[in-house]
Amino acid sequence: MKNAWIICRRELNSYFASPIAWLLVTMYSLIFGFFFWNYLAHFAMAALEMQMLGQAGPVNVNEEIIRPLIANASFLGIFFIPLISMRLFAEEKRNGTIELLATSPVRDGAIIVGKWAAATILYCWLLLYGFLSFTFLFVYGHPDWKPMAVGFLGLFLQGAALLAIGTFISTLTRNQIVAAAGTFAACLLLWVFSWVSSYNSATWAAVLSYLSIITHFESFGRGVLSSKDAVYYVSVIFVGLFFTARSMESLRWRS
Repeated sequence: MKNAWIICRRELNSYFASPIAWLLVTMYSLIFGFFFWNYLAHFAMAALEMQMLGQAGPVNVNEEIIRPLIANASFLGIFFIPLISMRLFAEEKRNGTIELLATSPVRDGAIIVGKWAAATILYCWLLLYGFLSFTFLFVYGHPDWKPMAVGFLGLFLQGAALLAIGTFISTLTRNQIVAAAGTFAACLLLWVFSWVSSYNSATWAAVLSYLSIITHFESFGRGVLSSKDAVYYVSVIFVGLFFTARSMESLRWRS
């Protein structure tokens, strides 16, 4: 664990020592802030219109603002996760330091977990900056924090699972753009797999729908903590890091 933490700190330092982390945080905050402003404006306008008509306005802040924002954050992660994971191993290959890393006395597991953990921490950093907007809801309203916490947990698990896949794809190439494109394609496929269940009820369609990340995020988005969906994300993390370990093992043998 000590070596994994050292690798994690090294990766985090490289993220924040360059403009990468700050650029991602700025972009994510601006996009999420725009989403928040739009939902809040729509909520306020609907409440005003219903008040003018003498009707009770929409009082469920969780349903009108928080829940759709969490769903948007889930989709937004598909675009930012490839940008976070693309450099993990591809940059090591491009700089020629992958051989030193592969032949070092540090175990492959510590290297992989350290790099994946650093990417996951950066992703959580993006979520934190984006969701600072929610503090205004607690200042001026009374939203229920429990569904929000469950939604955060779902975003964390989904991001960690997709980052594990991105970590594996980053070991397959020395080009960061190729790694980002491959990770984006994999994330997008895992998102749209659920579409087949809307027009086909065959076994293969049910399997694809089950593999979709959005199928397992729906319960978290509703504020429902589901152990089945949590196990799915943990399984994806394990599979992604397992294939990363096999890829690193092949690199070590070639080195």
